Amino acid sequence: MSILKDLPNLVNAEVISKETADKIRAYYQNKEGPPSNKLFVVFGILGAILVGLGIILIIAHNWDELSRGTKTIFAFLPLIVGQLFCGFTLLKRKQSVAWRESSAAFLFFAVGASISLVSQIYHIPGNLGSFLLVWMLLCLPLIYVMQSSMASLLYLVGITYYAGEVSYWSYPSSESYFYWLLLLGVFPHYYQLIKKRAHSNFVFFHNWLIPISLTIVLGTVAEHMDELMFIAYFSLFGLFYLIGGMDFLTQQRLRNNSYKLLGALGTSILLLSLSFDWFWESLRRKEFLFNEVIIAPEFWVSAFLSVVAGVLFFLQYKNKGIRKVKPFAPVFLLFILTFLLGLYSPLAGVLINFYIFILGILTIREGALQNHLGILNYGLLIITALVICRFFDTDLSFVIRGILFVSVGIGFFATNYWMLKKRRTDEQ
Repeated sequence: MSILKDLPNLVNAEVISKETADKIRAYYQNKEGPPSNKLFVVFGILGAILVGLGIILIIAHNWDELSRGTKTIFAFLPLIVGQLFCGFTLLKRKQSVAWRESSAAFLFFAVGASISLVSQIYHIPGNLGSFLLVWMLLCLPLIYVMQSSMASLLYLVGITYYAGEVSYWSYPSSESYFYWLLLLGVFPHYYQLIKKRAHSNFVFFHNWLIPISLTIVLGTVAEHMDELMFIAYFSLFGLFYLIGGMDFLTQQRLRNNSYKLLGALGTSILLLSLSFDWFWESLRRKEFLFNEVIIAPEFWVSAFLSVVAGVLFFLQYKNKGIRKVKPFAPVFLLFILTFLLGLYSPLAGVLINFYIFILGILTIREGALQNHLGILNYGLLIITALVICRFFDTDLSFVIRGILFVSVGIGFFATNYWMLKKRRTDEQ
């Protein structure tokens, strides 16, 4: 870090004392952990993956000419080599991030290759879902034995693919309930990663991959009451947005705060999707029987996510005034009330359009207050998207539609010009 390089100069200039410089140096060394070359880590991981895939391709080219015994040896060879590398790393290179991550990545793929090859050699029956489940279960300990964040990321991709395979592409033959238990297995490592290396690239990738995985897989719980999943998704995105408001994420740049970005984007997309009348018309035609709703998995998932998001909302804003509440934070609560109203009244669709408009205005205001062009333009995009939706959904004349688009375009230009002018004034 540049601050560590400047310490000798600061000591020589008598800006700080030598004792203070030693404390600063010790602080950053403890914070960052053992020094490592990021490029070496990346190329080490890529090299391990490519070597593993290359070995598999070489074996596959001559596979039909090999005897069963030879095939079995080759099936276990990548697994043995991967374990030897991991053993050497734990004994001799435990402090090296590059060795830990690359050897763990190699062994991760070696496990999958060995399982598939043995199954093919001895004609063991099974399907892709069961193969992925066994593979991920065997690789879960690898995350903690090797302290490998790369193995954790590969594991998250694997369990997400498993959930999609058994509940989306094989529906309705099986369910992906094991996914939720498998996901819990990675959280201890994720917590330790945030605690010890909050600003590392591995934390950044985990911050994106975990909410994306949850967003993809949440839909697998839907069975016969799909409408309730809108409540579940609104609460999920509300929970993401509130998590993004926690201290360890607000201290980072907005583009690194995946929870806040996904929460805001997901909420906006859902609101725009439900701004049309078709959903509310079909909702009023559907009959919801209490005995069926109370046992539906969609109801319990929606209730659980709503309660968790509601508790987090209360904890974050209990000591703050209403003016401190961020625009996207209470939307999931408003939608629950709107959904209940939509069971009986067409007014729900009007309220959704009102929410979108107010959300856009408040987001523009927040961007102006924070002097943040990205937030300001996102608010303008929300209003633009609302205008486009109503362009296809109403019988307004082309003149009025044209005036609306011109007005939004002028709004984009005027607000950005005002913001840039304000920045120049502040700098002067």
